[in-house]
Amino acid sequence: MDRRVVITGMGVVSPIGNDVQTFWDNLIAGKSGVARIKDESLQDFACKIAAEVDDFDPAPFFSNPKDARRADRFAQLAMAASKQAIDNSGVDLDSVDKDRFGCMVGSGIGGLWTLETQHKNLLEKSPSRVSPFTIPMMIANISSGMVSMEYDLRGPNMCIVTACATATHSIGEAWRMIKFGDADAFVAGGSESTICPMGLAGFGNMKALSTRNDEPERASRPFDTGRDGFVMGEGAGCVVMEELEHAKKRGANILAEITGYGLSADAYHLTSPHPDGEGAKRCMEMAIRHAGVSVDEVQYVNAHGTSTPMGDVCESVAIQKVFGSYATDGLAVSSTKSMTGHLLGAAGGVELAACVQTLNTGLVAPTINLDDQDERCRLDYVPNEAREVPVKRALTNSFGFGGHNASILVESFED
Repeated sequence: MDRRVVITGMGVVSPIGNDVQTFWDNLIAGKSGVARIKDESLQDFACKIAAEVDDFDPAPFFSNPKDARRADRFAQLAMAASKQAIDNSGVDLDSVDKDRFGCMVGSGIGGLWTLETQHKNLLEKSPSRVSPFTIPMMIANISSGMVSMEYDLRGPNMCIVTACATATHSIGEAWRMIKFGDADAFVAGGSESTICPMGLAGFGNMKALSTRNDEPERASRPFDTGRDGFVMGEGAGCVVMEELEHAKKRGANILAEITGYGLSADAYHLTSPHPDGEGAKRCMEMAIRHAGVSVDEVQYVNAHGTSTPMGDVCESVAIQKVFGSYATDGLAVSSTKSMTGHLLGAAGGVELAACVQTLNTGLVAPTINLDDQDERCRLDYVPNEAREVPVKRALTNSFGFGGHNASILVESFED
């Protein structure tokens, strides 16, 4: 069954822009979305910086304003990115078979804000003061459910939770279901919002977060010797994917084609990647094998590149193993997390949008704050300034706690 899968719509809500074009313009300009955390109650933590979404009003993305108020912020962000993607696709939902239109919008953590505030109500007030909406606001699958209900999408509906690989797995598994014939279209991606006391304390106490509080915009510095941890971000990234003939029949504007998807497990450690990068290597190799291309036919890798001391080295080693000599002689690699911070379960959706924009503009976003490259990271990370590169194929990586690895290969569409 040779069913090709194309991307026809994209939506992004991020710390550097609440739509795809603004996000992309700021990426290419090398603008950082990291700043001091605005909530004054969060200033007692060792990490006082984050990449927050600004000027976001969830109400326009819900047909019923009450639903917006009854949604955790991660679900509000998911609804926004999904609506953008559906609108961008131009699909007339009244003229397609919605029994074959699926939804897979995941979250790595879910409604942490809701869990925290309602637990506080339980302890400080009484059980009766806990909102009856606590559970449906908190559970990670609710964003996928809400999107399907908003648009009456009755096809396959799932929520994948694989930490920071969530969005990439969600898009990849939707790709697989369309190829297998179980659906003709999907809205898929991820969303996250955990810049709250529990999130900051949990990640902070495991020494995962940067504490470069005096220079927030320079704190996320993948592959640089001065990196000291990732910067927590929030946001959502979603795409509309369709089987090629389904898209062509309605005259869709095809943005790119997904040709490969890989996944693997490190089976090594709760939070650390395998030091030899073998899991990431197998993941990338699977995506490239699915696409049926050679490694030197991939021009760009959007790295997971979180700005952690161990993670950046392991991924660099894995890329070198996959691409061989071409890894240091022609392959462009960059980490857009240097600007957005780490969007956790949403990262893969946002970063796939960056890859699609790269295919369609010939511009590769830079890795900013790369002033003193770690000698163990030996690739071309497009330091500090965007670069013109004719890119036909791009690979995006996402790796999550628990050893979950995911890669997607996307390429320029050719009929």
